[in-house]
This record gives sequence, structure tokens and C-alpha cells, in this order.
Amino acid sequence: MADVSSRGDRGFHDLLTDRIAETGDEQPAEPQPEPIGSRLDDWWARVLSTPARRRAWRWGGPAAAAGLAAALRLWNLAHPHSLVFDETFYVKDSYTLMNLGYEANWPSDADTAFNAGEVDGYTTAGSFVAHPPLAKWIISLGLQAFGAQSSIGWRISTVVVGILAVILLMVIAQALFRSTLLTTLAGGLMAIDGQAIVMSRVALLDNYVMFFALLGFGAVLLDRRHSRERLALWAQRRREAGRGVDWGPALWWRPWLIAAGALFGLTAACKWSGFYFLAIFGVYTVIADALARRRAGVPFWLSSAVLKQGPVSFVLLVPVALAAYLVTWTGWFVTGGGYNRQWIENGGTPWSGALAWVPYAFQNFWHYEVGVYNFNVNEDTPHGYQANPLTWLLMIRPTAMYYQGSELGEHGCQATQCGASITDIANPVIWYAAVAAMVYLVYRLIRYREWQVGLILTGVAAGYLPWMLYLNRTVFQFYTIAFEPYLILGLVFTIGVILGDRRSPAWRRVSGIRVVAVFLGAAIAMTAFFYPLWTGLQMPLWFIRLHYWMITWI
Repeated sequence: MADVSSRGDRGFHDLLTDRIAETGDEQPAEPQPEPIGSRLDDWWARVLSTPARRRAWRWGGPAAAAGLAAALRLWNLAHPHSLVFDETFYVKDSYTLMNLGYEANWPSDADTAFNAGEVDGYTTAGSFVAHPPLAKWIISLGLQAFGAQSSIGWRISTVVVGILAVILLMVIAQALFRSTLLTTLAGGLMAIDGQAIVMSRVALLDNYVMFFALLGFGAVLLDRRHSRERLALWAQRRREAGRGVDWGPALWWRPWLIAAGALFGLTAACKWSGFYFLAIFGVYTVIADALARRRAGVPFWLSSAVLKQGPVSFVLLVPVALAAYLVTWTGWFVTGGGYNRQWIENGGTPWSGALAWVPYAFQNFWHYEVGVYNFNVNEDTPHGYQANPLTWLLMIRPTAMYYQGSELGEHGCQATQCGASITDIANPVIWYAAVAAMVYLVYRLIRYREWQVGLILTGVAAGYLPWMLYLNRTVFQFYTIAFEPYLILGLVFTIGVILGDRRSPAWRRVSGIRVVAVFLGAAIAMTAFFYPLWTGLQMPLWFIRLHYWMITWI
């Protein structure tokens, strides 16, 4: 009591508070909820506070990425007015296709005359070519529009395809991620990447392989959604009818799978590597069907997918692909001057026995294709810029496609020595980050089994892994353009994981935004730094050398 009285007139509540403080018996305060999101999220929510603004962002972001892609690819396209690297084959082949319906021979010194505008020096004798004609037919559209004397005409079709590929990638990204931000990032990263820019500005075939394969990828994505919906509806109806779930229906009405078969056939009609996309996505389709059936209640026996839907998928994919491939050879079939078009008529041995009925045109075509196959699998002629597929992901040996050196006062050179170079060095920040993202996606697939991750990795595998069979073949770094869109999709998926969303804890959200902002800033700076080497701009030699980070890049 003395203790209490000594405290004067203080109330009981104050005394109790003091006593609790002395004994340490104070009850813990209610935990405060952890902050979420960031001030940037709050600001962005205010910016998109109306339907009109949300609509403007939904269309404006991707449109800006597409516009950037167009600007970087179209600027100064006519330079250099000289056939670059394998343009010496494909532009001239496209011109004879346009005029004769088949690829014809040229004199050995035809490039000089062609560059000078003398474009009619070809013969009518069919030329042996290692690649199918579809991409060259498309290149010929530019020659028709601008004339074969115009270097814009040589390349404009490839540029258009490169711009369309950026738009297509964004359509696919939207279907995969359902995020306008990630969609815009996918298009933006593709727009500013060096290899994508270079391969859109030179009239080679690989940009077309990439584009048609990406179309096929999109068709597989749509088929996956369509077939799952039909399978789920079938399972629901069987359950409502009190019937058990068996192996599931054989789904014949799969228009998007048929479209995928045709598109992969057109991919192969640009280069035979397109058939690998057909094969690997065919396997993917069977596995995805089996997993979808399991989710619908079908017993998960691999044999059920193979025996029930597998043959149907084969019929829907392979014959359609072969038909699409053959259609692109129409010019060779309807004319008589193409290489080996008259092989049997000129003394070749026709088939006998059960195959004797096959028309000579198809026998001649088969003989031609066998020759092309033998050439492609045995092509091992050394080249200064060949790159083993094992080194592709490390970008050890990019391809220098054009170089012109100048002295002071020559071609406008204002330094002691200058150079103009076109080298398909990918944006290093984007490329190496995308490769690292692939490693993460493999872990992610094992850990979470997300279908988006599996589909993206399938695209990378289709474009990359088959080349492991040809380690001794003469191949080049720019072949990787065929699977670069899937690298970028994987990178964007990873960026989405790093960013989180506005419901993420504030510390995580803010740190994620900072990391992504630094990455994007570095990627943009790298594009500005390397752009002269992607477009053949004349620069002082010392500046060009700054870009050769590895001795193997020279």
C-alpha cells in the first residue's frame, strides 16, 4: 500500500500500466498487415482509372513496340547496295524463280553485275539448290514491287516478315500471360534485339523459318485450348449421363492442329529444319493430350493417348504438312527446266515393281530431294564464321555478314581508319539473360509443371536440340533466330516472376521493379551501342573494336 500511496492520485489504470511494464507482462500488440504493392502501382492504377485509358494502354503498348521494331528495321534499309553474305544465292534465286518458275544458274561473276543493276545475266539451266523455294518466292514479291535493281527490293519482304514476327510474338505472349505489360515487353525485347534486327534486314531464309514456325506454335497453342475445352465437355456429358470415363474420344475436329501441320510444312518449305518443329510439336501434342485426358478423368496410360488420339494427331499433322510443302514446289513441277526436272527423261533409271506407276515428275522430284538430303547432312566445308551448335547459347562465334574498310577521306571516313560492319551479335544483355531464364524454366517445369513453361521449352527444343545431331556440319550462329522468340518468351515469363504483382509484399514488389528497370535500361543502352554494327553504318575503327568483347567475335 505504501507503494501505491506514494504514487499520489494517479488512477488505477496508470498504476496497472506501470506494474505491467515492471513485470514484463504486457500483451503483444496486434500485428500490422504487411504493406503490399508500391507507389508506382498506385500511380498506374490512377492512370488506368477509366475504360478508355485501359483500352489505350492495351493497344498502345504493343503498337509502340511494333512501331519501334519497324523503325529499327526499315531505317536506311537500302544500305549497303551490295549483296550481303548468302544474299548472293537467295536474291538471285528469287529473281529466277520470279521469271522462270525455278532457280537457274548464273555466271560466276554475276554479283558485280547484279549490284550494278544488270540483273538479267542468268541462264535458263536449272540450278541445284540446297533449300526449298517458299522463302525465295516471298523475297521475289519485294523484287516485283521495287525492282531487282533496288536493294530495298531485295530485303523488303524479309523486313515485313520480321516486323510481323514481333507482332505475332505479342499476340502469343498475350495468350500465354494475359498481361499487357508482359506482352509489350516481349515485343519490345524482340524489337531491339540485334540478331532479330540483322536477320530482318538481310535477305536470308532463316527469318522465314522463324516466322512460320512461330505461326505453327501459335496454332498449337490455340489447339491446346480448343481440344481441352472439347474434352472437358465430353467428360461432363458422360458423367451427367451416368456413364464411366473410358479412354476418351478420338478428336478429329481439330482445325488448329490441321493449321499447325500446314504451317510447319511451310516452315520446312523454307528450310528442312522446319520438319523438326513438326516432329517435336507432334510429340508434344500427344503428351499434352494424354495429360488433358488425365485431368478429364481418363486413366493415365500412355497407351491410351498413343492408341486413341495419337494416330489421329499424326493424320491431322503429317499429311497436311507434306501437302503444304509440295505446293510450294509448284513452279518446279509445272515447268520443265528446273534442276533434275527431266532426270528420267534424260537417262535416269525409273522405279520398277510396285512403284513403277508413280509419275515421272514425282520420281524426278524424289531423286532431287535425296540429292539435297545428302548434300545437307554431309556439308562440312570449313567456313571462317561457322559456329558449333554447342556454343550457340554462349554466342561464341556470331557471323560477320558484311565489312567494308575505309581510309581517311574515303567513303566519308573522318578518322584514320573506318569500317562498316553487319554482324549478327545479339543484344548481349537480352541474349544471356534469356539463356539464364531457360535454366530457371527447366527448374520451374520440374517444380510446378506449368503448361506455359512446357510449351515455351518445347519451342526452344524444336529449334535447337536437333542440331546436336549435326555437330560436324557447317552451321552458323544466326540459325538460332529460329528459336529466339521462345527464348524471349521464357525471359518475359521470368521477368513476370521477378516483378510479382500489386498484391506482392512491398519489399518484394519494389525490389522486383528495380531489378527489371535496371535490366531494361541496360538492354536499351546496349541496342544503342551495337546498332551501328547491326546496320552497316560507317564508324571509326577504334569504335568498332570496342564491340568485340570476345576475340572470337572478330
